[in-house]
Amino acid sequence: MSKKVLDYLQANRNELLTSLNEFLSIPSVSTDPIHKQDVNMAAEFVATYLKEIGFEQVEVQPTKGHPLVYGEWNGAGSDAPTALLYGHYDVQPADPLELWDSEPFKPEVRNGRLYARGASDDKGQVFMHLAVFEAYMNTEGKLPINMKVCIEGEEEIGSENLYDVLKEKKEKFKADFAVISDSGMVDSGQPTILYGLKGFTGLEFTITGPSSDLHSGIYGGAVRNPAMALSHLLASLKDENEVIQVAGFYDDVEELADEERQLIKNVPGEDFTKSTGVTETVSEQGYTAKEHTMARPTLEINGLFSGYQGEGTKTIIPSTATAKLTCRLVPGQDPKKTQDLLVAHLEKHLPSGVTLDIKREPLSAKAYKVDPNHPLIEKASKSLTSAFGKEAVYVRMGGSIPVVEWIDSNYHMPVVLLGFGTPEDRLHSPNESFPLENFDKGMETLVYYWDEVRKK
Repeated sequence: MSKKVLDYLQANRNELLTSLNEFLSIPSVSTDPIHKQDVNMAAEFVATYLKEIGFEQVEVQPTKGHPLVYGEWNGAGSDAPTALLYGHYDVQPADPLELWDSEPFKPEVRNGRLYARGASDDKGQVFMHLAVFEAYMNTEGKLPINMKVCIEGEEEIGSENLYDVLKEKKEKFKADFAVISDSGMVDSGQPTILYGLKGFTGLEFTITGPSSDLHSGIYGGAVRNPAMALSHLLASLKDENEVIQVAGFYDDVEELADEERQLIKNVPGEDFTKSTGVTETVSEQGYTAKEHTMARPTLEINGLFSGYQGEGTKTIIPSTATAKLTCRLVPGQDPKKTQDLLVAHLEKHLPSGVTLDIKREPLSAKAYKVDPNHPLIEKASKSLTSAFGKEAVYVRMGGSIPVVEWIDSNYHMPVVLLGFGTPEDRLHSPNESFPLENFDKGMETLVYYWDEVRKK
């Protein structure tokens, strides 16, 4: 049956791209209040599209922030499985505008890529699903399985209202499994199964010494310098082998199994020296750089500041020093417990003569992992291989998508991460783009996948 659907997508490709361009032209920047009306317009675009292709129940649901679009189609019958599709229609700000080669909200195709803010993250990937739904409805008159759709407008600002909606209306969003296309492939043309994401937590702390900046000649040697105290405290967090020294940090970490180490080994390796400009890689002792980034916890300093920042010298002992820390977590680790361990370490190792003030990161998430041998994952792998003509590789990602863990914790259902972005897409940066080849092969993958799921 899928041939009719694939033929429809090919025959109507230009019309579908026109609709995608209309979607991308809406500057739905969720973080900027000036774009509130644009965000609402993007939500209406999604809702209207779902209604026009035949979804039975569609609503733009208000939240305390930006609206959420919900759609439902149950025409496949009670014996068919139900999937929950999650995505987001909001985008990052386009600044700095002067670094774009074309206007960010006027889509333009150059060298086989569609350039626009949101082309890859996440409007382009959301639209591929909508286009495939349209193709099924206009050829077969129905979808292969029952479908629920949740497209939100706050992912780029932390999805702060989504979790409450999922908890309050649990039955409404309940399904047999979820599908999310908000990720990418390890390399252009290399289909990728993402079966794990890291969790996230962090904190900011400030060390205070004197009540005001002091003359370093008069007071140096008499009072503790907060910047030096900060340096000692930060240095205590890791050893020279990248092993975290926070007591209890690794206690609950799920060990990396030999089978997974082999899956990671099979992934084409990024040359970090070329892609980042560093002279060599470093990783936790006993693990490769790929293993560490994908499947081992990390602790990083994201920012630190103290004292005089201007040109030249100002001979002071600064009164305060501040650092921002974040951790990427793996299965087994709890974000709250990890914060507690960090706080205990900082308090224990704080040098004398200074005080410590800590602000905990309010938005945290646990890690997520699905069995790479799960039947739904195997069907996804088979579908990717059929569309791209190449065996899929299996990876865990160092990044975090909190909604995945929220869906898992609320519904205890598998989440299939079918992403089609590439490392060249420049997410969140000027000149964001999406390869049209992946637009075509991505939709082909989705057709194969829904047909595979239909077979049970």
